[in-house]
Amino acid sequence: MGKAKYSFTIKELPEADRPREKLLKRGAEYLTDAELLALIIRTGNRERTAIELSQDILNYFGGLQSLINLSVEEIKEIKGMGIAKGAQINALVELSKRLNRAVDNERTIIRGPGDVANYLMSELRYLKQEIFKIILLDTKSQIIAAPVISKGGLSSSIVHPREVFKEAIRRSSAAIILAHNHPSGIPEPSEDDIKITRRLIKSGEIIGIEVLDHIVIGDGKFLSLKEKEFI
Repeated sequence: MGKAKYSFTIKELPEADRPREKLLKRGAEYLTDAELLALIIRTGNRERTAIELSQDILNYFGGLQSLINLSVEEIKEIKGMGIAKGAQINALVELSKRLNRAVDNERTIIRGPGDVANYLMSELRYLKQEIFKIILLDTKSQIIAAPVISKGGLSSSIVHPREVFKEAIRRSSAAIILAHNHPSGIPEPSEDDIKITRRLIKSGEIIGIEVLDHIVIGDGKFLSLKEKEFI
């Protein structure tokens, strides 16, 4: 007969070391990344407490920012992490992204390329694939929404004016700003980036919705095609 499986829980730690008690007593800002993650996964395995297992995850994948791109299958590579815990972490990351967007969306005014970069940087800078978005603006340059138009790289067949302006028209946008990321981290525009931007500007002139700029997001850096006079 095999040994019965046993999972350590946070409750078995000394009270002063329990993340939940520390959070309630001092506040969430006093918890380490591993302690916060432990509150999400809740239990460890036969060898590791939830906190130790959380630290294993952070160490294995290279820190907190690495969680942004992890799939459930990748998380399962860590001993003691199954589908349920992987799904919990995935859900946490997605909820964090949506919370950031909801906070940023609230009456955010775009005055220049820097505002666009600040708005999108945390969402796009670490992604492994290209995401093309449009920022929809009202008559006061406030953000209405920032929908994703395409994933996986820019091309004229994917980023079609019909798809771009359909959403802008539906939301009664006064103007739009184009934006996409470069997974390389280097925001230098390609020839396709420039051609597509010029095509969308012309389409916007016909429709009556101005394309103000195209911002390329890198890793902590950005480039405005308008500022650099590519358009």
